[in-house]
Amino acid sequence: MRVLFRRGRELELMHRAMGFATLALVTLAPLLIVVAAADPLGRGGFASWLTDGMGLSGRSARALTAVISPPRKVIGTTSLLSGLLLVVFGTSFGGSVQNGYERIWGLAPGPWHRVWRQATWLVVLTAYLYQEVLTQTALRGDQRIALSTVSGVLFFWWGQRFLLGGQVHWRTLLPGALATVVGLGGLRVFSSLVFEPLIVTNALNYGAVGTVLVVESWLIGVGFVVYGGALLGRWFCDHHWMPRHDG
Repeated sequence: MRVLFRRGRELELMHRAMGFATLALVTLAPLLIVVAAADPLGRGGFASWLTDGMGLSGRSARALTAVISPPRKVIGTTSLLSGLLLVVFGTSFGGSVQNGYERIWGLAPGPWHRVWRQATWLVVLTAYLYQEVLTQTALRGDQRIALSTVSGVLFFWWGQRFLLGGQVHWRTLLPGALATVVGLGGLRVFSSLVFEPLIVTNALNYGAVGTVLVVESWLIGVGFVVYGGALLGRWFCDHHWMPRHDG
């Protein structure tokens, strides 16, 4: 375990998680707002995506929805150029995640022309999040948990392999994907117990800014789990699994 903590310090895990949260809020969230607003099934826009991910309901969900622009307004004020810029900025978020995975596995940074991998990963991430929202009403209880677990493991398993350009073997990446999904499940429970009442309190005391601060705190937790899960997977492979580092 000392090795794991040392690697976490070397990676600057908390600092990297804060960077993940900042990029997610500044570059990824605007893109997802537009995508959710264009949803032909009308699932409530980005607000429903976010409240579902955080496990919110009732007053906390309404407080969060109040700070998200209405879907029609977003579509009406978004030009083609703005949409392209959102994609470019979202790709930079994928590049940050790729860099984190490369640091964890001790790999050299990928060349600039691999930006297509970051863009593809961003598209699949959006599809994964959209699938999660669809299951909110289509499935209940154990069925949704099972589907979310399987889809989450597949996404984070594939995501590491894809962003790393196939330099790390599938088998070696599986523990990190499993740890990430378990961590996200725990974060969802923590969010429903801690962040849900905190959003209501902050909304009353500080308005929209207080709500955004809670969302940012949750995103820091997501970043910590994403990188921490991959780091735990690397540690597990090095000490309890026969590692294989070539595709």
